[in-house]
Amino acid sequence: EIAGQLNKPPKVSFGTVSKIIGLTIEAKGLMVSLGTICIIETRAAREVEAQVVGLKEDAILLMSFEGTQGLESGAIVRQKNQSDMALVGNQALGRVLDARGEPLDGLEYPACALSVPLAGPTVNPMSRDAIDEVLDVGVRAINSLLTIGCGQRIGLIAGSGVGKSVLLGMMTRFSAADIVVVGMIGERGREVGDFTKTVFEGESKSRTAIVAVPA
Repeated sequence: EIAGQLNKPPKVSFGTVSKIIGLTIEAKGLMVSLGTICIIETRAAREVEAQVVGLKEDAILLMSFEGTQGLESGAIVRQKNQSDMALVGNQALGRVLDARGEPLDGLEYPACALSVPLAGPTVNPMSRDAIDEVLDVGVRAINSLLTIGCGQRIGLIAGSGVGKSVLLGMMTRFSAADIVVVGMIGERGREVGDFTKTVFEGESKSRTAIVAVPA
């Protein structure tokens, strides 16, 4: 057993880019699992995040979150996280972050003490609690005619320019929820700024976090 441990090859902590075809990056020397987040260090001292999306014999295949512009063969690749991670903590309240937790509001990086994988555990449907508690969303028309329960999923569907974002902003500001997390995915950049200014007025800022990925 001891001899087997001595003969075990050392764990490699980094690899190098060997090939780039389109948006796919091939790297050798670093053996990690699917879904791992890696950092690619360019010769221009730039760091690019990429995720492992495939395995190919003695190489790994990655997709960059920022595209392949400026990447070159021989760039150093090292592991960052074993999977997609999300920052969790009160430090994210009152902030506008992008999909990777980077600040969009011009402030410092949120110093959250806890991070959790985005791929959470599967919940047994038989162990879920019944929806039997009313959630006050702060809009009387919804509370009376379209009452929402705690834990319920709803859809807000309408054409463009008819007030979906305005209604969502009202629900965000006046909801009885302790914490509100708003995901603005694919919104126009101008609408993200307008929505943030509206929602972050008064006390709602201290209990709201916005994750924005503009179109």
